[in-house]
Amino acid sequence: MRRIISPFIELIKPRIAFMQVITVAMGFFLARSQFPSVGWILFPLLVGTFFTAAGAAALNHFLERNIDALMDRTKNRPIPSGVIAPWKAAVLGFGLLAVGLVILWVWTNSWVTFLSFLTAFLYVIFYTPLKQMTWLNTYMGAIPGAIPPMAGWGAVTGHLGSGAWELFLIMFFWQMPHFFSIAWMYKNDYGKAGFKMLSVEDGNGDRTYSQMMVNGILLVGVSLIPGMLGHMGVIYSVSAAGLGVWFMVTVMKFRHYRDRETAFKIMKMSVIYLPLLLLAIVADALL
Repeated sequence: MRRIISPFIELIKPRIAFMQVITVAMGFFLARSQFPSVGWILFPLLVGTFFTAAGAAALNHFLERNIDALMDRTKNRPIPSGVIAPWKAAVLGFGLLAVGLVILWVWTNSWVTFLSFLTAFLYVIFYTPLKQMTWLNTYMGAIPGAIPPMAGWGAVTGHLGSGAWELFLIMFFWQMPHFFSIAWMYKNDYGKAGFKMLSVEDGNGDRTYSQMMVNGILLVGVSLIPGMLGHMGVIYSVSAAGLGVWFMVTVMKFRHYRDRETAFKIMKMSVIYLPLLLLAIVADALL
């Protein structure tokens, strides 16, 4: 049974789906700290978000199946390895996406449903093919990646206020060091598959380092805005500042060490950063 289920679990990219759930929760709790809302809505919000993210991931596997077969790190994925037929992945993707959108439509509101659909649409239709056209795909792909916390905000308020856009900026700039570090780790694979990634064009890593530094600094700046505008309190502000410094110290190591290990540390730090920032938002909202 496990052998049958495991490939389908891999198709939905559960870690990415859970990360999207975390970012939606960030928006929900930040909005609840300022606006009263019904607490039970959080459960269908998170469930619907997970389903839509999982559906988009399966469709991404379907669309990139031929390219995945060219890269060492992806050639053993369910579709290129022949474990799952492409049409099954497509059916799974559309099915999960539909279920997720229905859950959000019935139990949240139209804003959340629209933003969740927009996230999936931009990710699958816009970002996926763009990776073969220009290295700026990282910036374009950051747009759907930054929308989910806005959906969390919209679930509470029914509209998009300044807090929603603050979260959008945090998520947007957070993705740059995260994805540029991953691109550096797998630069040879990306080059083999024909992906137009910055790391493929950047022989010595100077451009990659500049991009991570500039966006890291911008991340620290925008993460402090909720505290500066009074949307969050001292707990959040101190936590955001501390996490930002920790993040930047990690990124700065890439200045002298342009190896895979350093890039992995940056990627790992970025994954740690986001849940800790969510905990800071929750703690500040509750206390």
